[in-house]
Amino acid sequence: MITTNTPTIPGREITEILGIARGSTVRARHLGRDIFAGLKNLVGGEIHEYTELQAEAREQSLQRMIQDAEKMGADAIVNVRMHTSMIMQGCSEILVYGTAVKLK
Repeated sequence: MITTNTPTIPGREITEILGIARGSTVRARHLGRDIFAGLKNLVGGEIHEYTELQAEAREQSLQRMIQDAEKMGADAIVNVRMHTSMIMQGCSEILVYGTAVKLK
């Protein structure tokens, strides 16, 4: 599945727009990770536990969007965007969406 954040794919022609493909996940912090993050916060620097958590959430949301597009029969997804929102303290949603298309 071709995915891009651009409106077109160089060298390819979009023949049909199938609709919006989307994927999301809601993740909460983990107590074990919070302990390490709290300690890291005292000395400064990147909090790797949260970086990994967000990376996993983005990848899961991206894969869910691709599965949604595959169900529509898409060859590609253009104009892919990612959005993060806080659901409640310590809990956030990652939403990935784009336009599912057929290619010539």
